Amino acid sequence: MIMKNNKAFLYFVCCIASMGGLLFGYDWVVIGGAKPFYELFFGISDSPVLQGVAMSTALVGCLIGAMVAGAAADRFGRKLLLIVAAMLFTVSAIATGLFNDFTLFNIARFIGGVGIGVASALSPMYIAEVSPTAIRGRMVSLNQMTIVLGILSAQVVNMLLARDTSVAESQAWNLEWGWRWMFWAETVPAAIFLVMSFFIPESPVYLRMKNEDEEKAIEELIITEEDYIVSTPDDRFDMDYSRARVKQKLSMLITQSSFRKVLLLGLVIAVFQQWCGTNVIFNYAQEIFVGAGFDVDSMFINIVITGIANVIFTIVALYTIERWGRRTLILLGAGGLGLIYLMLGTCYFFEVKGFAMVCLVVAAISTYAMTLGPVTWTLLAEIFPNRIRGIAMATCTFALWAGCCTLTFSFPSMNAALGSSGTFWIYSAICVCAFIFLWNRCPETKGKSLEELEQELTAEQPFLNDKL
Repeated sequence: MIMKNNKAFLYFVCCIASMGGLLFGYDWVVIGGAKPFYELFFGISDSPVLQGVAMSTALVGCLIGAMVAGAAADRFGRKLLLIVAAMLFTVSAIATGLFNDFTLFNIARFIGGVGIGVASALSPMYIAEVSPTAIRGRMVSLNQMTIVLGILSAQVVNMLLARDTSVAESQAWNLEWGWRWMFWAETVPAAIFLVMSFFIPESPVYLRMKNEDEEKAIEELIITEEDYIVSTPDDRFDMDYSRARVKQKLSMLITQSSFRKVLLLGLVIAVFQQWCGTNVIFNYAQEIFVGAGFDVDSMFINIVITGIANVIFTIVALYTIERWGRRTLILLGAGGLGLIYLMLGTCYFFEVKGFAMVCLVVAAISTYAMTLGPVTWTLLAEIFPNRIRGIAMATCTFALWAGCCTLTFSFPSMNAALGSSGTFWIYSAICVCAFIFLWNRCPETKGKSLEELEQELTAEQPFLNDKL
């Protein structure tokens, strides 16, 4: 249980950690609004290859950040890595808007991408490790809440900074300064995150792994031993994080069947969150809404509408994730998106335009925000045993960003070859396949301590027996 006089401090700690999600959401989406303007500034509006490079450079950074986050967090601590992520966000926000050279612009985006990769792996893991069982799902969902707030913030900032494209003077502002301020606006929350990260405690799980005084951290967070992860003696291993140790942990993940089945589940959940297709709406909003009959100025308004829906239904998820459970929500997301994308593809096929298309896009965003968005990060933070959580979380986060990168690369080609209808029908089919897999493999983790989940999920028995 949490003592009432310190509950506020626990929320404070989790909110600071979840600011990594806020910056993750902002940095990831801001480029979509800046895209029409920086492409003209850099002279790449007629080069699909360079356009793809600009859109995906940060994603490559995400892969690198996610790849190193787990081992680095286990070696140096969760707190230090969150501080490093905040530094990367701050540097990237300033540099991206500062440079006039396309190569330097992409280097700055890459740095920000590394920050996204680190924060996306560390923030939910840290929150899960400091939160009591009874509210762990809700607390980890704070990370998703801040992600969608970051997304909405980027969408609103983009809309406010972008001036009327039909006026010559306004267009000149957009090309010279508008897109720069879209990136610079991130500096404020990044600097706040950097400063406040020094005031949060280290994770009790990390201190226990280091054989240090985790009881001080537990006392500081006011988590009792009943709520806290009770480690087994085997978890208190020697913290020799040489390259051999990392390879040994990866080998454990792959070769031990009890870990391998959990890893497979984590990888499918992570990749599916991207390949369900919803995130192309944020990255390629211009193409999607223009294809639905809207001009560029109307596009910004519609994007903000989707962002508001994203926030509202993420708030709904904060209340349903502990009541309905993770399994129910992830199945609802897979099935619901499969149906919505089937309808969306059909509307594109019959060239339906206007309000009906906005409703379907909002329905897709809302379904994702209530289900796959928060549940993915909660499940990934819950299902792995203590001794491999860092490297397993990093592996799944790497897979998630690999899925995001391939999704971002493939959408323009798929859209050109198959049309919007065929593209969304493919996403619908992916959702159906994921629904079948998750129905048979995804367990319910609601109301169980991390120690109980470790015992259940690494037992030599089919997931089907654990799903209810």
